[in-house]
Amino acid sequence: MPDVALNFELDAHDTRILAELQADARLTMSELGRRVHLSQPAVTERVRKLEAAGVITGYRATVDLGRLGYGIRALIRIGRAEYARVIKLIQQTPECINAYNVTGEDSWVLEIAVIDVAHLDSVVSKFCLLTETATSIILNPAREHQPMLPPRREDVKPPIRKVTQA
Repeated sequence: MPDVALNFELDAHDTRILAELQADARLTMSELGRRVHLSQPAVTERVRKLEAAGVITGYRATVDLGRLGYGIRALIRIGRAEYARVIKLIQQTPECINAYNVTGEDSWVLEIAVIDVAHLDSVVSKFCLLTETATSIILNPAREHQPMLPPRREDVKPPIRKVTQA
């Protein structure tokens, strides 16, 4: 599990670098430097430090699954099952985009992409052999790939407390 605390403090330049790279990871270092008001060597060094610290873990292309032929995205919630068996089945299921071991009533939540309902049935059926499942088809993703920046204490609102009479 990655360390929550960093070995160094992120400053305003680092935060802007993270925002820019999350918006467009294909930026050249010179363009990134121009956008965050740093020289190309300075921004390159900062990006390398962010990578070395594990803040930036990789770069990837985001693809449109519908254009690749996957007409349905769904979430499969999986009940309690032997951890190793679930992991093995996830690894053998190329339709599984994301897999999360979670707390609560379900032990796992999987996001899958399939061609059609018959394909959905065949994928879900594999997991049904392990334990109870529940499946929801994603109709419209309201938010995906939200850029994340370091949390700021001033943005965190305190919980609402019930006022009691003394």
